[in-house]
Amino acid sequence: MGLVAVSSRSAPRSSFACIMVTMMLLLAYMPCEAQLSSTFYDKMCPSALNTIRTSIRTAVSSERRMAASLIRLHFHDCFVQGCDASILLDEAASSTSERNARPNFNSARGFEIIEVAKSQVESICPGVVSCADILAVAARDASVAVGGPTWTVKLGRRDSTSASLSQAETDLPSFRDGLDRIIPLFRNKGLSERDMVALSGSHTIGQAQCVTFRDRIYNNASDIDAGFASTRKRRCPTNAPDGDANLAPLDLVTPNSFDNNYFKNLIQRKGLLESDQVLFSGGSTDSIVSEYSKSPATF
Repeated sequence: MGLVAVSSRSAPRSSFACIMVTMMLLLAYMPCEAQLSSTFYDKMCPSALNTIRTSIRTAVSSERRMAASLIRLHFHDCFVQGCDASILLDEAASSTSERNARPNFNSARGFEIIEVAKSQVESICPGVVSCADILAVAARDASVAVGGPTWTVKLGRRDSTSASLSQAETDLPSFRDGLDRIIPLFRNKGLSERDMVALSGSHTIGQAQCVTFRDRIYNNASDIDAGFASTRKRRCPTNAPDGDANLAPLDLVTPNSFDNNYFKNLIQRKGLLESDQVLFSGGSTDSIVSEYSKSPATF
């Protein structure tokens, strides 16, 4: 099968190779219908998880925003073909990179952080740990690094050899989407409305570009707090493309802490993106938002 280069645009492709032949040899010793397991690497690479954790902690301590970027990168990977690291693949003759899809272009980031973690794992266990597993573990460790929840990550994923730009275009939610589109998108992945609202709560950290919320803050609609809109206009000019890439925190109150303020903001009509505010807009998800706003533990 050969090598599949999985790298950021700025780094050498060879430094981030996922050695598929080795993975196939390892899998040959497993049952044909292998199941993911949290102990998958305990014998093959016992230091893998600690190595990834240290790498991610270092990255987040250098740039707090990176925690949100890594969680988003994992989400955008999983929503297209499953959690298979296809979002990491560069352009190739046989496929177009998912990075060029509208939801990812000039916004998905953290590739170089995953590459560093992969390189460090390769140095101790060459050809053993998949990029897909590293990305999944990195998202968990990024959450923990900013005070968010932890969870058990089941391991043993295999890396994709192809990407799907078309599926990335159709399956990933847009910042302009209403409930009528978002709910089916999540349902098609086997996720309930509660799952959708909980996952949206990851917007308690991170930032968004002006181009994604300009229409919302200038449309003078009733679903946005006037004072909040005025504050956001300071760094987001009326006319595109001026200030398109200017950033604003998704959670104005505690932008660098993983908490439940995101849901409190929605109740106060202070959701930055249209796709956030629709979760509390008189629809079927209002009660879930209210529940999470009152209880960090429940969220």
